[in-house]
Amino acid sequence: MSKIVVVGANHAGTAAIRTILTNYPENEVVVYDKNNNISFLGCGMALWIGNQISKPNGLFYADKASLEEMGAKINMEAEVYKVDYDNKKVFVRFKDGREVEDTYDKLILAAGSVPIIPNIPGKDLENVQQVKLYQNAAEVIEKLNDPEIKNITVVGAGYIGVELAEAFQRHGKNVTMVDIADTCLPAYYDKPFTDLMKENLSKNGINLEFGQAVQEIKGTDGKVSSVVTDKKEIPADMVILSIGFRPNNALGEMKLEQFRNGSFLVNKKQETSVKDVYAIGDCATVYDNAIDNTNYIALATNAVRSGIVAAHNAGGGSLESIGVQGSNGISIYDLKMVSTGITVGKAEKLGIDVNYTDYEDTQKPGFIETTNPDVKIRIVYDRKTRVILGAQMASEYDMSMGIHMFSLAIQEKVTIDRLALLDIFFLPHFNQPYNYITMAALSAK
Repeated sequence: MSKIVVVGANHAGTAAIRTILTNYPENEVVVYDKNNNISFLGCGMALWIGNQISKPNGLFYADKASLEEMGAKINMEAEVYKVDYDNKKVFVRFKDGREVEDTYDKLILAAGSVPIIPNIPGKDLENVQQVKLYQNAAEVIEKLNDPEIKNITVVGAGYIGVELAEAFQRHGKNVTMVDIADTCLPAYYDKPFTDLMKENLSKNGINLEFGQAVQEIKGTDGKVSSVVTDKKEIPADMVILSIGFRPNNALGEMKLEQFRNGSFLVNKKQETSVKDVYAIGDCATVYDNAIDNTNYIALATNAVRSGIVAAHNAGGGSLESIGVQGSNGISIYDLKMVSTGITVGKAEKLGIDVNYTDYEDTQKPGFIETTNPDVKIRIVYDRKTRVILGAQMASEYDMSMGIHMFSLAIQEKVTIDRLALLDIFFLPHFNQPYNYITMAALSAK
């Protein structure tokens, strides 16, 4: 039996706790989390903020009581502020000021990530908000009831920023999105797809101010009043900072080996450079099958899988990660976009010689008289080996399940030529006989 201390109980931590107690119940599991809630699905925040769901209850899938019923000892509002790796001790500070020292046989770090806050004048003004935790979302929702808040500026055009822009516009707010890049979602999509999303946002009333750097946030009487970029001044009654996140590496900054962005470097068993210490979720690296190398991809799905892997190895079993592809998706004003693996743009930055094939067609045959949206697809593949390295899809039709096939294709190193001959069924209710996946593969050069 081992005493396993888990630091952090969101997606990765919760998965680890459940897996240990289900498969290796002889272990003692002690958990410390500085928050007052567990397992909040941040990816659903925009739905709650935008009134697309009426309450946040469904955004939690675990709680203190359920994990304690399984046998864990859960300590909430308890921050682990230091770890003595040599003597296997953690030092904890509770909200009420109490401090305790605890020991461990195995340690699982699930410290997550922290928002990147730009060091600019005005960042501490009232109504300059971050949106990551449940408490952040609840605070924003309360402030949206203030009739004085009419203009909202979202700084950052990644997934969270784009989702929040839609949510605020659904409240009838005048929403402006600012980003230093000249487009939105460039980490996951190439230009034909980012252009689709830009057009989608614009036609639904979002003011796009791309290619601009925020230099200052101005205020009046302590409250935000405008955002100043290197090109203009934008009126703002609320500013959302969604520039991105960085791995929370505070507990191992001087001891654990790190990746180039500061995340804890782990192997396929989630083991760090220190024996009996594991790192999972947003504070740790992943193995990226698309580039056949270590990478950092902070997604809840990756976090859960890393928690499962670490749990088996810490609990007494043995399990290795099979790697990830970074599969992801977004739906904004019914435009659905999904991707996996690398884009052409990412391949160029990494020095990977790729080719790609594009295709666009309706989901179902032309004789179908009901709604029949177009689907746009791009498949990225290695120019020499022709192994598939990435895929992107976009449509108003829900074609999202198709990206899972591409994720598996990347994992198993399927070539574009084999994909062209894949046994894909046909029925007019669902698709075309020569569907866009087959046609894209057949047109690959």
